[in-house]
Amino acid sequence: MAESAAEIIAREDGASIAYHRLEGQAPQVVFLTGFKSDMTGDKALSLEALCQERGQAFLRFDYFGHGESSGDFDDGTIGRWADDSVYAIDQLTEGPLILVGSSMGGWLMLLAALQRRDRIAGLVGIAAAPDFTEDLIEQELTPEQKTALERDGVVEIPNCYDPDSPYRISQKFIDDGRKHLLLRDTIPLDCPVRLIHGMQDEDVPFETSMRLAEKLQSANVEVTLVKNGNHRLSEPHDLQRLRHITENLLIEIER
Repeated sequence: MAESAAEIIAREDGASIAYHRLEGQAPQVVFLTGFKSDMTGDKALSLEALCQERGQAFLRFDYFGHGESSGDFDDGTIGRWADDSVYAIDQLTEGPLILVGSSMGGWLMLLAALQRRDRIAGLVGIAAAPDFTEDLIEQELTPEQKTALERDGVVEIPNCYDPDSPYRISQKFIDDGRKHLLLRDTIPLDCPVRLIHGMQDEDVPFETSMRLAEKLQSANVEVTLVKNGNHRLSEPHDLQRLRHITENLLIEIER
C-alpha cells in the first residue's frame, strides 16, 4: 500500500519540515535519522509499525535539506538539525518521549534531550555518532583533502553507499560541529539509555558507543554489541532486535 503524503510544518524562518505522525499513548517514540538519510528508511518504518501495533504515539521527520523538507543539504549543520529536532518535538509531540537516533541522529538525539530534559523518558541509539565531525571526519581527511578544504571551504569525500554521490563536507559544517561536542565531558542525562552498535561498523567504530556509555550520567545504560553487524543495522534480524529493545524500554518506562 502506498504511503500517505507527508504533512508539513513551517519554521519561523520559512523553512518547512516534513513529517509523519501516529496518534497514540505515551510515551511517544520519536525517530531521528542519520546523515543524508530520511524518514522513509527501514528502521523508521519498522519502529512506526511497532508503535502502530502497540497503540503508541510515534513521530518521524526530515531535517532541513533532507528528504521532503525544504533547504539545501549543503547548507545544513549539526546545530541547524538539532534545532529542527527540538522544533519538531515542541510542535508535534506531547508528554514523555523516547528518542531513537540512528548514526548522526544519535548525536542530535542527545542534543535535543539536553534541551528538553524534563520530557525525556528514555533514549535508544543505533550506531550513535556524537562528535563525528571532529573525531571521525576531520581526523580521517588526507593532507590533500585538508588543503582543498582550507582552499575551497568544501571537500568531497567518498560515499560507500552511493559512489556517484560523494559527501560534500564544508568548513562551516566542521566548525559548527565543534560547538556541539559532547564526549569531552559528562553528559548530564539521567534517563534509561539503550545503545546498539555493530562491531563491523566501518563508519562509526563501536568504541564510540562504549565511550558514550561512560560519559552519560545515567546509571541505567545498556550497550548491545552485534558481532557481525555493520553500520546500517537494517537487516531483518537487526530490525527485530531494534523493535525488541525499544519495546522492552517502553515496558520498563510504563511500569
